[in-house]
Amino acid sequence: MDEKQLLQGRFRDLSDRAFLQGYMTHTAFLSASEQAVFYDYVRVREGHPDSPRLGGAAYLLYGGREDADRRAAVFLPAWMDREGFAQTEAADPQVVACLRITPLNARFADELTHRDFLGALMHLGIERDQIGDILTGPAEAYVYVMKEIAPFIREELCRVRHTSVMAAECLPGACTLQPRLEDRAGSVASERVDAVIAMVWKMARGTARDLVLSEAVTVNGRLVLSPADLLREGDRVSVRGRGKFIYRGTGGKTRKGRLYAAVQVYC
Repeated sequence: MDEKQLLQGRFRDLSDRAFLQGYMTHTAFLSASEQAVFYDYVRVREGHPDSPRLGGAAYLLYGGREDADRRAAVFLPAWMDREGFAQTEAADPQVVACLRITPLNARFADELTHRDFLGALMHLGIERDQIGDILTGPAEAYVYVMKEIAPFIREELCRVRHTSVMAAECLPGACTLQPRLEDRAGSVASERVDAVIAMVWKMARGTARDLVLSEAVTVNGRLVLSPADLLREGDRVSVRGRGKFIYRGTGGKTRKGRLYAAVQVYC
């Protein structure tokens, strides 16, 4: 049994337990490619990729914040709906905890990056799937983690690179930081996903097409199988090994009839 089949079996087991035994279940954080496997499994099992249920249980992908990149698949019992879950989780998190990490002495703190915080957490022996999004600012960072690992991090995380830090749990909505985005624009022949990817990373159109065909591209968490799929304004595109961007649509045409397309690339 390969890794994809194991993951699908995990989804099936958790959804069945939530439906048959009446309690909430969830996975650890899923990467973009694992979320694509989830949506594909929903499509195969339920006959439609946008089915609101999997095996009888309602589900949602949740990462502690709106537009989270790394998200857990949460399966709800019959007595709980998505709105009820969101309200409960916002007031008393049970699945994803938010940790605010600050230096003990801001005057002597290093300029710390996403990589620094991730490295410090994994150095504690924490698996990658226990860590969600990490948002960094000039004087603090907010890290989303699975709820059960939060107490361990609060106790054990005392240093990031050469900076002494402290971690305190806060409500997920307390984070005011936003990901850093870089505006990019250029001309494309069409809004096809391969054309826009080629423009964003200045690569040959054939290279972009091959990335799609090798199942390295997801849009809004769903795997893209055809280079001819069209992007819509607001779509979130992730390309394995390259990065991710938000498609902002087109405006105007060149003299040769090409479209001006705009994106925001995650830094």
